[in-house]
Amino acid sequence: MKIVGVSACTVGIAHTYMAQQKLEDAAKAAGDEVKIETQGTIGVENELTAQDIADADIVILAIDIKIANEERFAGKKVVKVSTETAIKAPNKLIAKLHEIAEK
Repeated sequence: MKIVGVSACTVGIAHTYMAQQKLEDAAKAAGDEVKIETQGTIGVENELTAQDIADADIVILAIDIKIANEERFAGKKVVKVSTETAIKAPNKLIAKLHEIAEK
């Protein structure tokens, strides 16, 4: 499965990158392709391309704030969670994404 997403916390530092890393590790362990964009204090990193989004089976938004360009995910299956959820239960979250993507 191909997963793309965005992580962004209120401060834009620690939780943004912790959520990205946990999601990427859990998705790779499940055999998925994954790319997580971060929107932190230093701006957008690992930016998702239109092709990344078009090719994705599902979008995960691990966000605690409003993010830039959320409209680019229109028409995709999108799951929103807090960065805390992504950090504390990434494997359960990836399993849930599989369930949702298969519906």
